[in-house]
Amino acid sequence: MGGRERLAATDPEFDPEAVDIDDAEVLDRLAPVVQEWWVEQFGEFVPGNGGFFTPPQKEAIPLIHERENALICAPTGSGKTLASFTGIINELFGKAREDELENSVYCLYVSPLKSLANDIHRNLGQPLDGITAKLDERGEDVEIRHAIRHGDTSDSERQAMLETTPHILNTTPETLAILLNSPKFKKKLETIEYVIVDEIHSLAENKRGTHLSVSLERLEEMVEEPPTRIGCSATVEPLDTVAEFLVGCEEPGGEPRDYEIVDTRFARDFDMELSCPADDLINTPRDIVTERFYKQLHDHIQSHTNTLVFTNTRSGAERVLHNLREKFGDYDESNSGCHHGSLSKEKRRDIEESLKEGSLDVVTTSTSLELGIDMPHIDLVVQVGSPKSVAALLQRIGRAGHQLGETVEGRVIALDRDELVECAVMLEKAERGFVDRVFIPENAQDVATQQIYGMAINDVRPEETFKSVLRRAYPYRDYDDGDWERLMRYMTADYPGMEDKNVYAKIWRDTNDAPDGEHHYEDYDVGQPLIGKRGRLARVIYMTNIGTIPDSFTCDVVTRSDDSWVGQLDESYLDTLEKGDVFVLGGNNFEYRYRRGSKVYVDRTAARPTVPSWFSERLPLSYDLGREILDFQGQLLDRLADGGMSEVRNWLRTFPVDENSVRAIARMFREQVAYAGPDSVATTDRLVIEETLDHDEYERHYHVHSNYGRRFNDGFSRLLAYHIAREASANVQVAVADNGFTLSMPLNRKVDIARIVRDIDPETAREDLRASLDGTDLLQRYFRINATRSLMILKRYKGYEKSASEQQVSSEMLLGFAEDLGDFAVVEETYREILEDKLNVDGIETILGAMQDGDVDVVRTRVDSPSPRAFGLATLMASDVVLAEDESAVLQEFHQRVLNEIDDGNGEDSAVATDD
Repeated sequence: MGGRERLAATDPEFDPEAVDIDDAEVLDRLAPVVQEWWVEQFGEFVPGNGGFFTPPQKEAIPLIHERENALICAPTGSGKTLASFTGIINELFGKAREDELENSVYCLYVSPLKSLANDIHRNLGQPLDGITAKLDERGEDVEIRHAIRHGDTSDSERQAMLETTPHILNTTPETLAILLNSPKFKKKLETIEYVIVDEIHSLAENKRGTHLSVSLERLEEMVEEPPTRIGCSATVEPLDTVAEFLVGCEEPGGEPRDYEIVDTRFARDFDMELSCPADDLINTPRDIVTERFYKQLHDHIQSHTNTLVFTNTRSGAERVLHNLREKFGDYDESNSGCHHGSLSKEKRRDIEESLKEGSLDVVTTSTSLELGIDMPHIDLVVQVGSPKSVAALLQRIGRAGHQLGETVEGRVIALDRDELVECAVMLEKAERGFVDRVFIPENAQDVATQQIYGMAINDVRPEETFKSVLRRAYPYRDYDDGDWERLMRYMTADYPGMEDKNVYAKIWRDTNDAPDGEHHYEDYDVGQPLIGKRGRLARVIYMTNIGTIPDSFTCDVVTRSDDSWVGQLDESYLDTLEKGDVFVLGGNNFEYRYRRGSKVYVDRTAARPTVPSWFSERLPLSYDLGREILDFQGQLLDRLADGGMSEVRNWLRTFPVDENSVRAIARMFREQVAYAGPDSVATTDRLVIEETLDHDEYERHYHVHSNYGRRFNDGFSRLLAYHIAREASANVQVAVADNGFTLSMPLNRKVDIARIVRDIDPETAREDLRASLDGTDLLQRYFRINATRSLMILKRYKGYEKSASEQQVSSEMLLGFAEDLGDFAVVEETYREILEDKLNVDGIETILGAMQDGDVDVVRTRVDSPSPRAFGLATLMASDVVLAEDESAVLQEFHQRVLNEIDDGNGEDSAVATDD
C-alpha cells in the first residue's frame, strides 16, 4: 500500500485528488540552486500557466522527496528519468552542502543496456555540472560524483572508483551482482539510499530481472536504511505486478512493500496510421507492391528531418537500407545507416552518435534501438510489418518526438493480409490505452543457485537468512520448502555419481558438513543450520561465470551421405526443427535428421520446406494481442452479417488505417465467409480446424486457427502432435505461425482432430507437453543454458573459456545422467522454463479449460483448398525461403481457387463480385 492509499484508509475525509500539486509546489520542493538551474534549462516559471513540469516529473519529484518507492510509467521522451534524478540530485546536493556525503555510493542506477547506462551517464553531467558551477560561484566547494561501471570498464577505472567513489553509480544487473561480492567495493554500497531501475519492463519479463530482484534484496540486507526504489518504463502492464516486482516483499513470501504508481503512459499525443501499398496484396504484382512501398517510405523520409525505420529481422533492416540507396539518389553512407546486434560495437556506436547529433536522414534497425540512447532529432518512426505487441509498437514509435509538447508520429506499413489485420487491431488498441501484459518468470532454480552461491561466498550465515533473502524477491514469493530442498540437494551435490561427472558441491550445509578452516560458527546458535561456500576457487568461479544471458553459436550443417559442409544455422533455429523437417540453406532443400554437438546432419531432398528461415528471428505475437484480434474478428463477423460490406468498411474506417487497408481487410473476410462460412473464422469463443488434402504431395493438412501468439501455438502444436502421433501411429510434421499452426501427416492417415482437441485434459496438458519434449533439440539446448546458469557447466575455469558449442557437448553428456537422478533442480528448471516461458503452458491450460467448460467451441471444417484466413498457414513453408514470385504464385493459385468456388456456388449474385 502506498502513501495515498494509507491516508485514504485511515482518514475518511481524505480526497486523493486534493493531493495533486501544481507546478509551483513541485518547484518549491527543490533547493533554490536546483530551482535556478531548472528555470535556466526549461524557461521562466509563470505561476498559473501550468506545463512547467511534464506529467511524470510533476508526480515523481514529490514522491522521491518523500522517499516513496515509485513505478514511473511515461512515454519515451517525457522526462521520467530526469524526474527520478532531479529529486535525488536535489537531496544529494543538500547532503553535500552539509558535508554529510561519504566516499561511497548513494544512488544506484541499473539499466538493461550498456549503451543506455552510457547515455544516462553523459546526460547526468549537465545538471550536476550546472548546479556545481552555480554553487562554486557562491563560494561553495560541492561536488556530486557520478561514474559508470559495467563489463567494458577498465581495471584502472575500477581501481580509481575504490579511491574516489562515485555518489551516483550507473551499472547493469550483471555488474551489480559482481559488486555485491567484491570484497572491497561492496562496502561502498552500504550507504545507498536510492535505486533506479530503468526500462524495467525489459528486465521483469526475463531472468535478468529475476537475478536483479534478488540482488536488490541482498543490497537491502547490507544498507543502513532501506533504499527508495524507483522503476521507469514507457509501456508496461500490469502496473501493480511490475511495481511489486520492483519493491519486493516486506517479509519472506509476504505482502509487497509500499509503493506509488505514476501512470502517465498516455500523456503525449500520438499520431499513428497503418498503410498498405495496395488494396489487393495477392493479385497486385510483387514488383509493383515493392515499388509503392519504397516510394511511400521515401516520401516519409523526405518530409521529415530524421526517420527511424524498424523491421522485424536484421536482414530486413539491411535490405531496406540497401534498396533505398539503390532506388533513390538521396541516400548514401553520409546520411543513412543501419543498426542491429550483428554489427560491430564500433559501427553501432558511430550510428548512435550520429543519431544523437541528428546528422542522419534515416536509420534502419530491427530491435536494437527500441531501448537505449536519447535521439532528440527523430521526428518520425516507420514500422515495416507487425512488431507483434502493442507494448513494442509504443516503445518503438515513442522514439520519435522527444521535445516537450511534440506529437509522436509513427507510420506502420503492412505487406501481407495477416499482418494487416494484426496491425489494424494493434494500432486501435494502442489508441485506446491497451498494453500487453508482462509475464514474470517465477522460482527459477538456476538464478537461485547463483545468488545463494554468491551469498555463501560472502559469509557463513544461517540457512534461514539465505532462504529469507530469496523469498523476499517478488519472483520467489511462492518458493516453497520443496523447491528449497531440491536446490540444496543440487548445491551440496547430494546425489551419487555427481563428482564422477565433474559436478561438485558449491556449498556446505550445517556445521557438521563444514570443511576444515571455515569460521564464524561462534556467531550463531549451535542449533541453527548454517550455510557456507565450498572450494578455494569459489569466488573466482562465481565472478567469472555468473549472468543469465545465454551464449549462442552457429552449427555447421553437413550431409550424412558424404559429410560435406553445406552452410551454417543459428542454434536457436534448431528449436523449430523435428526429424524430417525440410529447410532451405544456400538455395537448396535439406531434410533435418539429427544434431551432435555443433554439427547438424541432413539429407538433400526435393521436398518442399516445412519451416521458414525467419522463424527464430522474429518476435512472437503476444498472447494478449492475439486475444484482441480474435475479439476483432468476432465483431467484424457480426457487422458483416448485420449490414454487409458497407457496414464493415465504415467500421474499419474508425481505425487508424488507410483506405487500402480498409478494403483489403474487408475483402479478405468477405471471401472467407463466402467460401467457408462464418464458422470458419476463429473468435474468442471458437477455435477452428481446417482440413485440406494435398494429393500432389500425398499429405493431409490440418490448419489450426488459434490466434493466441506463437509461444502458445508452439506449445499447443507440440501437444496436439504428441496426441495425434500416439493415436494414428504416424509422423506428424508441424509448421507454426503467430495466428495458428499446420499439422501435416500422410494422406492415408486420418484422425478426428476436433475430438482429440476436446479430449485433452487441461489437468494433464503440462505433463503431456513435458513428455513431448523428450529427446528434442529444444530440451537439449535449454538444458545446456540452465546447466551453465546453474554453474553445473563452467564457462570459464582456470583460465580456459569453454565455447557455447563445447558447453553443448558437455550438456549432452550430462542430460541423461541428470534426468535419471529424478526431481533434479537443473532438469526441473529446464522443463519449467520451456513449458512456462517459451511454450505458454498456462495459456494452453486456460484455453483447454474453456473448451471443457463450453466457453470455447472447437469447429472442424473441410475445404478443397485453404481458405483466405489459412493462406498464411498454407504458404508458411514457402515464406521467405523460396523466391518471392514463387510464393506470390502460390497465393494467387489459392486465391483463384477460392474465387472459382464462390462463383460456382453463387453465380452472378456472388457475394464477392463487387466491393460495393
